[in-house]
Amino acid sequence: MKAIDIKSELRILIENETDNSILEAIKTLLKKTHLNPTLKEKLTSRALKSEEDITEGRVMDRTELEQRLNKHLGI
Repeated sequence: MKAIDIKSELRILIENETDNSILEAIKTLLKKTHLNPTLKEKLTSRALKSEEDITEGRVMDRTELEQRLNKHLGI
């Protein structure tokens, strides 16, 4: 994905976002220009992937998370 495509997608996501804490987090992330460019790209990519997962319903509730964790830990 090219930078212009990412910027366009971010612009749409930001325009549609209503949660102030998410908007503040994005603002903080973008203001930290001294961040390693690779780290910044990874964080942005993860944020976009998370948004896509939420939109597509690929989420779990707390109960399911606890069950998976307990199974993984052998509890």
